[in-house]
Amino acid sequence: MAGENQFLLKIRNLHTYFFTDDGVAKAVDGVDLELEEGGTLGVVGESGCGKSVTALSIMRLVPDPPGRIVNGEIFYSGNNLLALSEPEMRKIRGRSISMIFQEPMTSLNPVFQIGDQISEVLRLHERLPKKEAWNRSVEMLKLVGIPAPERRISEYPHQLSGGMRQRAMIAMALACSPKLMIADEPTTALDVTIQAQILELINRLQKEKGMSVILITHNLGVIAETAQKVAVMYAGRIVEYSAVRPLFASPKHPYTQGLLKSIPRLDEDHSRKQKLEAIPGLVPSLLDLPQGCKFSNRCKHAFDRCTEEPLLVEAEAGHLVRCWLHERKFN
Repeated sequence: MAGENQFLLKIRNLHTYFFTDDGVAKAVDGVDLELEEGGTLGVVGESGCGKSVTALSIMRLVPDPPGRIVNGEIFYSGNNLLALSEPEMRKIRGRSISMIFQEPMTSLNPVFQIGDQISEVLRLHERLPKKEAWNRSVEMLKLVGIPAPERRISEYPHQLSGGMRQRAMIAMALACSPKLMIADEPTTALDVTIQAQILELINRLQKEKGMSVILITHNLGVIAETAQKVAVMYAGRIVEYSAVRPLFASPKHPYTQGLLKSIPRLDEDHSRKQKLEAIPGLVPSLLDLPQGCKFSNRCKHAFDRCTEEPLLVEAEAGHLVRCWLHERKFN
C-alpha cells in the first residue's frame, strides 16, 4: 500500500441507501476504497452491484429522494466531500473531479450544440470569455481525436456517431484538467473497435495529464488492459481488492473466480474456445439480501459460518478478500 500522503481519494465505510415503498435498498453498504495520485482503479461487478452509485456518491449526485448517503467519509485531497456545502461541492464537481457517464445521448443536452456544452464548463469554472471558451472547446475536441473539430463543434449530439458522442463527453470531462476522472462504463453500447479506441484514448490522456482515474465496468478484460488496482463489488460491498496481476493470476473470492471463468478464452493450443462456466443462481435483490455473506446462496464453497458476515481481510500482502475461507483462523 502507498503511504497516506500518496492517496488522492479515500473512501471510508460508505453507505448509500435508497428508501422505497418496498423497503430500503442498500446499494452501497460499507465500501472502503483508496486511489493513488496518478493511478487507475478499476471497479468491476455485475449490473446492480453498486458501482455507479459509488461513483455518484463521490460526485454527490445521488438522487434525493429516494437515495441518500447515510454514513461514511469521502476524502479528496484531504477534504471530506460529504462535509462540504453544495456551493463548495459545485466548485469541485466538473473542475477537480469530473465524470463520464454511461450513455452520452442522455447526458448531452440534445438542444444545445456540442461547443456550447463544453464552453459552459469552461465559463463556469475558469471564467473564460465566450470566444476563448469556444476556441478552447475546439482544442478539446481535437485532443480527443474528433475529426474536423471546427465543424463538429457546431453540431448537435444527434448528428454525431456513438463513438464521437463519447469522445465529446470525454472532452467535456477534461475541459478543466481535473485531477480525478470517473469513467462509468465509458464503452457501453459501442462496437468493439470503438471500445478499443475509447479505452486507448483514456489511457493516453491519463498518462499525458497525470490524472487519477476510476474506471467502472462489468468487463474484466477492460480492467486488465487499463487499471493497476481493481476492486470487485457484489451486492453493495467490496468482496476483493488487489493489484490487477495478482487478482487475475490467483483470484481469492469465489465470486471473482466465477467472473474469470465466464470470460471467453482459447485453450492452450489456441485451436478452440474453452467451455464457459456460469455462476449459478441470480443476483439477490438489494431489498432482500441473504443473511451473512451476500454471495453464500450462489457459492459452492458455502458452509455454516457463511451465515455470519465476513470481514475484508488480507489473504496475501496487499490482496484483500471478504470470505470466511480466507480468515486466518480457518487457514
